[in-house]
Amino acid sequence: MRMFQVCTCGQPLQCNEQPTPEPKGTEVLLKVLAAGVCHSDLHLADGWFDLGGGKRLSLADRGMKLPVTLGHENVGQVVALGPDAIGVKVGDRVVADPWIGCGTCAVCLRGDDNLCRSMRSLGVFSNGGYADYMLVPHARYLFDIGDLPPERVAPLACSGVTTFGALKKVPTLTTEPTVIIGAGGLGLMCQALHKAMGGHSAIVVDIDPVKREAARQAGAAAVIDGAAPDAAQQIIDFTKGGAWGVIDLVGSSASARVGFDSLIKGGKYVIVGLYGGEFTVPLPPIAMRALTIQGSYVGSQHEMREMMDLVRRTGLPAVPVATRPLDDVNAAMDELRAGKVVGRVVLTPG
Repeated sequence: MRMFQVCTCGQPLQCNEQPTPEPKGTEVLLKVLAAGVCHSDLHLADGWFDLGGGKRLSLADRGMKLPVTLGHENVGQVVALGPDAIGVKVGDRVVADPWIGCGTCAVCLRGDDNLCRSMRSLGVFSNGGYADYMLVPHARYLFDIGDLPPERVAPLACSGVTTFGALKKVPTLTTEPTVIIGAGGLGLMCQALHKAMGGHSAIVVDIDPVKREAARQAGAAAVIDGAAPDAAQQIIDFTKGGAWGVIDLVGSSASARVGFDSLIKGGKYVIVGLYGGEFTVPLPPIAMRALTIQGSYVGSQHEMREMMDLVRRTGLPAVPVATRPLDDVNAAMDELRAGKVVGRVVLTPG
């Protein structure tokens, strides 16, 4: 089987071959049908996150060991089961929840694997879906997709559950406008799920006019240039006093400034994106204005299940998806790094 791996950080993924693995214990072997290309894959390939001030967070220090096969947005067909695997059968088409913890700690036992301190995430700490086949440790991480198109479902494993989890943290979702910073793959997914969840209206912020237009076409109540000096004031003016809920899918120093400065008294700023940088705010106004700053990291098992139920009721999110052969993975990542991708690129092994 082929597998595209990070062998040296900062270098293109390398195509390696090894025997197709045989599942053991509760493991399930999938033939990969579709694998989404996520912006986080760029950080994983580089081997670090920008902490601002010249500081970096090393992924090796967090437990990533090379070589590793990237790809954490995966749909596959079950082709083999370990002797103890239950809950799926050969031939099932499934989306894999990649946010896998140790499985035994209190956090994992309550279904919050994404908060486990010993993560085994697919495509990060264990081999993912930029390959012909992929092992999943247990069937509880697999969700049946029936006849849904694999390339449309694959982004739900990260882009979908990540934005779904962030949206659930906004208490004013159905009663006040929600600000969505970033109109890339995450932003357009967030906008689509916001609508499916009964969201009041969406104000979308992005520095790219092409992506702003994509958000406008998708039904945004307003689109704002995040690079404009008065971007935060535009949000305040549009919301008649400030935003109650801001979801930052970029996570840069500049986007954080816009998001935080646009909040109304009692507002909530949810940071999701991992672009990198640092952000400094005076402390007294946080208390005096009853502001909330909350991080949101991917999604839990419960949120993945809830989101899949929502998709079955309301249909797949209307996010632009372009498919490319698995062999084009490095070119696809280069285009994503250059900001040329609107929506999602999904790789399809031949």
